[in-house]
Amino acid sequence: MPTWHYSVRVDEEKSAKAMVWDAPISYKKIVELARLLKGMKVDEARRFLERVARGEEPIPVRRYSGKQAHHRGLAAKYKWPIGRYPVKAAKILLRLLDNVTNNAEVKGLDTERLRIVHIAVHKGRVLKRWMPRAFGRATPKFKKYSHIEIVVAEEE
Repeated sequence: MPTWHYSVRVDEEKSAKAMVWDAPISYKKIVELARLLKGMKVDEARRFLERVARGEEPIPVRRYSGKQAHHRGLAAKYKWPIGRYPVKAAKILLRLLDNVTNNAEVKGLDTERLRIVHIAVHKGRVLKRWMPRAFGRATPKFKKYSHIEIVVAEEE
């Protein structure tokens, strides 16, 4: 069984960490949202994720942007018109943000001054299944998982 560690080293007394393993979401759907969150304050990130989860605010999709729609307002805000509304990814990251905030509170950190200093998404396992089709063929149905880690630190 492999062991997993955080991909960054930080001061343990001034930071809090949390991770989610095998989140039932594809890597390409959550990595763009995670890139936007890095450097945000935790309260600001929570409000942003709630707007995304309600479908009110799209996020820019830069890497996996094939056949994606353009959305009004994205080009003005992010200099990139292609985007999507990753509702499921936003809900997963909201739960993770709640978890890391609670971890920081237990450590005695001021939750009002927390900033996301590191967030990483790693590809997880893929469950490969096949759906039988006509004439002896089969269609793949792959279930993809992701690992997400987040580190917040108290601002000076």
